[in-house]
Amino acid sequence: MTVKGNWFVIVGYSLVAAATQLLWLTFAPITTNAAAYYNTSEGSIGILSIIFPLIYVVLAIPCGLFLDRFLRPALALGAILTALGGVIRLFGNADFTTAAVGQIVVSIGQPLVLGAVTAICVSYLPKHQRAAGIATGSAALFAGMLIAFITGALFENDIYMLLIIQATFAVIAAIVLCLGLAREGPFSDDTEHSLLEDPAEAVKHPLRTVWGDPVIRLLVLIVAVGFGVFITITTWLQALLEPAGISVESASIMLLLMVVAGIIGSAVFPPMVMKRHSQPSWLMTAIVVSAVGCLILAVIPGDFTGIIVSIAFGLLLLATLPIVLEMVEVRTGTAASTATSLVWLAGNAGGVVLSAIVGVFVGAPLFAFLLTGFVAIVFGVPLVERLRGMLAQEQSQ
Repeated sequence: MTVKGNWFVIVGYSLVAAATQLLWLTFAPITTNAAAYYNTSEGSIGILSIIFPLIYVVLAIPCGLFLDRFLRPALALGAILTALGGVIRLFGNADFTTAAVGQIVVSIGQPLVLGAVTAICVSYLPKHQRAAGIATGSAALFAGMLIAFITGALFENDIYMLLIIQATFAVIAAIVLCLGLAREGPFSDDTEHSLLEDPAEAVKHPLRTVWGDPVIRLLVLIVAVGFGVFITITTWLQALLEPAGISVESASIMLLLMVVAGIIGSAVFPPMVMKRHSQPSWLMTAIVVSAVGCLILAVIPGDFTGIIVSIAFGLLLLATLPIVLEMVEVRTGTAASTATSLVWLAGNAGGVVLSAIVGVFVGAPLFAFLLTGFVAIVFGVPLVERLRGMLAQEQSQ
C-alpha cells in the first residue's frame, strides 16, 4: 500500500516561511515613511531589519538541534512566534519600542521555521516528492520577500494598514500549519534514505555527525560564497549603479526582477537538477555566471545590463538554495534540521562578511563589482570542483 504525501502541511509551512520574510522586510522598502510614522531616525528603522540576521546567527544551531529532536512542537512554536510578533506590532500607537519587540519575537521564531524546510518534507512527503517540497518551501521565502516589496509600495502612506495586512497573513499561515502539524507525518520514521553510516549517532549527536561529513562541510562553504555574493549584490546594487546614472526606481525594478526570477528558478529547476543528478554542474554554472555578471556590471553598467544580470542572478543563484538543501536532506536524515540550520548560518555569515568588505569600496563601483566576482571565482570554483570529485568518488565505491 502506497502512503500519500501530505501537501497540506507543506503549503502551511510555505505560508509561514513566506510570513517570516514578509515581516522581516516590512520596513525595508519604506524606511523614510516608517521613520516619520514612528518619529525616529532612518537608522533606527534599519535596525528593525538588522535584528533578524543578528539573532539568527545566535539561535541557528540551537534551533536546528531542537527541531531534530521535536520537529512538530518546535515548528509550531516558530509559526506561533511569527504570528505573535506580527500582532504585537499593531499595539503601542506607533511606538517604536513596540515595533522592535514585535520584530524580535518574529526573529526568534524565524530559525525554527527556516531550519525545518528539509525535515518537514522528510516527515510528510514520500522520497520522490521531497525535492519538489523543498523547492516549494524555498520559493515561498522569495515570494515572501516579493510580497513585502509590493505591500510596502501599496501602503507606504498607511503603515498601520500595512501592519494589519501582514499580521493577518502571519496569523492565517500559523493556523494552517498548526492544523497540519496536529497529525504526525506518515514518513517520520523513514531514515533509510540517509547516507549516514550510523543514524542512531545522528540522533544523539546531530551537530557532530553533520559536521563530520566532508560533503556537508563543502556545501556549507559553497553556500557561504554563493549567498555572500547574492546578499552583497542586493545590498549594494543601487549604490554601486548610481554613479552610472541608474535611478533608484530602476535599481528597485532590478531587485524585484531578481526576486521574481528566484521564485521561478527555485520552483522549477531543482527537481529537474535532482532527477538528472547534475547538482555540481548547476552549482558551477551559478558561480561562474555570477562572476561574469559582476564583471558585466563593472565594465558596462546600465539599465539593460542590470536587468539581464539581475534575472540571471535570481534564476541561478537563488535556485542553488533548494538544490543544496535537498542534497543535505539526502545525506543527513534525522539530523536534517541541524544541517539545514548550518547552511542558513553559512549563507548569512557569508553575506555579512562580503557585503561589509564590499561596502568599504562602495565609492569605487568598478573595484567593488570586480572584487565580488573575484571572490566567486577564486573561492567558489575550487570548492564546487572539490565537491564534484568527492561525489564521483563516492559513486565509484
